[in-house]
Amino acid sequence: MARNEEKAQSMLNRFITMKAEEKKKPKERRPFLASECRDQSEADKWRQQIMREIGRKVAEIQNEGLGEHRLRDLNDEINKLIREKSHWERRIVELGGHNHAKYSAKMTDLDGNIVDVPNPGGRGPGYRYFGAAKKLPGVKELFEKPPELRKRRTRYDIYKRIDASYYGYRDQEDGVLERLEGPAEEAMRREAAEEWRRLDEVRREARKGVKSGEVAEVSAVAREMLREEEEEVVEEEREREREKEEKRERREFIVHVPLPDEKEIERRVLEKKKMELLSKYVSEGLMEEQTEAKDMLNIQR
Repeated sequence: MARNEEKAQSMLNRFITMKAEEKKKPKERRPFLASECRDQSEADKWRQQIMREIGRKVAEIQNEGLGEHRLRDLNDEINKLIREKSHWERRIVELGGHNHAKYSAKMTDLDGNIVDVPNPGGRGPGYRYFGAAKKLPGVKELFEKPPELRKRRTRYDIYKRIDASYYGYRDQEDGVLERLEGPAEEAMRREAAEEWRRLDEVRREARKGVKSGEVAEVSAVAREMLREEEEEVVEEEREREREKEEKRERREFIVHVPLPDEKEIERRVLEKKKMELLSKYVSEGLMEEQTEAKDMLNIQR
């Protein structure tokens, strides 16, 4: 009895399902070309359908266990759907709808950074990789950043960085050298001033002894200082005499050959040019006759 009821129930279910399918409209297929669509709402519907298909395939491609061939096929199918979606988005804009391509997602690498990777297989720069397809051999290298090569600096780059601090002109600006060299500089100045005072006193004593005639009492240091001063004075006098002699020699330059003035030089140049022209265009016989005529007429020119 239960068996017959189950059969009847099963047949009733099939009958209800058949009637429901008869009432349904035949399933519409998406147009092959977006340009065939004339309704904006229809274009939005087909775009949403493509988006759902892309979402399913993107979720499926996350599985790394599908194998290399299946992952590549899925990635190709997703890119094909993306291109189709762009066609429908352009058609929606043509029909006066919203521009969906303005806010579309960008291509990212394994770290989530936006990149623009060209396709090595000739599919064009718009080809993208999704999910586990990014880790396939030959694809992972596209997303890896090349190592930065350290550029060798040229001589121009090296000299461009050289400034006053390189030569030590700004060493005193930080105040370190001033703190270290200040006390030493003061001590050196004091020693130099004391040495100058001592030598000045000795020089004065030596001069006093020379003026008063007490040469025997003058110390050896004083005599040495006086001798040095005399040598310096003599050397200065010699230098002055040498400079005077040089100036005198420069002033007393005598010309032993009479030099022609500018008019004489011009006359000689003009005479030479005349002779060259005459020798070029006049025969020797004619020149001799001209010379004899000048001699007879007593013409010097």
